[in-house]
Amino acid sequence: MPVSQAKTVRSVLDACTDCDICRFLMDESCLLFPELYRLYDKEKEEGHPVSEDELQRLSELCTLCGLCPCPNIRGDVIQAKTERVSAKGLPLHIRLLADVQRIGRWGSLAPKALNKAFSFSPVSRFTKKVARIHPRRNLPRLPEENFFVWARKKGLDREAHQSPKVAYFVGCTAGYLFPEVAQATVAVLQHNGISVHVPPQQCCGMPTMLEGDERTTFERVRFNVQALLKALQNGYKLVCSCPTCGFLMKVLLNEGACYSKAYQRSVNADEYEIKVPGKKTKKNGFIRLKKSMYEKILKDDAYFSSLNPLERISLSENILDMGEYLNRLHRNKLLRSYSDKLNTHMVYYAPCHQREQGIGSPYLDMLNLIPGLKIEQVGGAMDCCGMGGSLGFKEAFYDKSMELSAPLIKKIKNADPHAVITECLSCRLQFQHQLPYPVYHPIEILLRAYESNKTREKEY
Repeated sequence: MPVSQAKTVRSVLDACTDCDICRFLMDESCLLFPELYRLYDKEKEEGHPVSEDELQRLSELCTLCGLCPCPNIRGDVIQAKTERVSAKGLPLHIRLLADVQRIGRWGSLAPKALNKAFSFSPVSRFTKKVARIHPRRNLPRLPEENFFVWARKKGLDREAHQSPKVAYFVGCTAGYLFPEVAQATVAVLQHNGISVHVPPQQCCGMPTMLEGDERTTFERVRFNVQALLKALQNGYKLVCSCPTCGFLMKVLLNEGACYSKAYQRSVNADEYEIKVPGKKTKKNGFIRLKKSMYEKILKDDAYFSSLNPLERISLSENILDMGEYLNRLHRNKLLRSYSDKLNTHMVYYAPCHQREQGIGSPYLDMLNLIPGLKIEQVGGAMDCCGMGGSLGFKEAFYDKSMELSAPLIKKIKNADPHAVITECLSCRLQFQHQLPYPVYHPIEILLRAYESNKTREKEY
């Protein structure tokens, strides 16, 4: 383990044990903190410092769910992984798992052949062994046509000229593994008279960021920032249907940006103050802090600090979760209603990365508008599915993933629904692995209500 990484993880351990709040707050909803405190208690009892190997294993337990109260902690864990990759490189099996975009593009070349090959146990076992995927995990089935190919055929890669119009950031999982979700997003938007454009885009960067692959992450994030801001300048609203993509662009990308010199100049802060946007102040209001007291604490030094802070803020403030966008249309009476019934009982789980955006539960509000649909929300503020994206596929992570998901899985089983609804396609993979119920993105349920409505219109 590189010395710099050991120091970074050690600083996390020291900071957290000095505070001690998360010993109890995160004891069931996180893998990292219980192990962190176990190591610390062992060190104090036995008098032997935590080893570098133990510190490295500790850093591998963070899923970047965003639930911990201190952003600098998850930032330091990612920094530690980045330092390790910089010193030792990224192992092949991790590169295979983390790069969903590349896997999706390769798989799109011959999906039928690959699906057939993976259906043979020897091929499946060999693939899992090479990628170090746990034997119990199923390899995701590749769609016959990924969303981006479908979108080009529909002309969605071309500029839209009729307003209102949106630029849709799809995300890799919907783009390459679950194209039906992205297609449903397009259908719901178009049903409501909104033109859809799918601009050039890369993976949001979360999977590679989580594994410490800084170079690939920054290449993709830079590309997306420029492409999406160009669309914004051309009059598009920006939307995304993946909560993980939204979390990265709305939360992680924005961290620390308002403390930058460029931002402070843009809001006319004087030389003695730091102006911080106030969430609870009136529109365009600021909290004013003395620079002499806070300039060494409030700095633009988070993971994406090397990128243009004003561009980061602009993207963060303008990209909307798809549910958030639809809810705004509904509040302004611009959303078509559902007149048919969906007589069924479903449970809805708001995933970690959706909750951490601070936008409430917009999809839950939309689902409750559908006549006959009984929706029961499951999962509390600290519940997590435990998948962690590609981490949940790892052989070494599987048991921990199952352990972390157990409370939530029990709650869903106790509800005994006809189906499960969640925005997160990583959660979808976890639920499909453990539960007997079908799993849907909420946009698919909204589309079903619209399609039922359309069928009724044709009948009458």
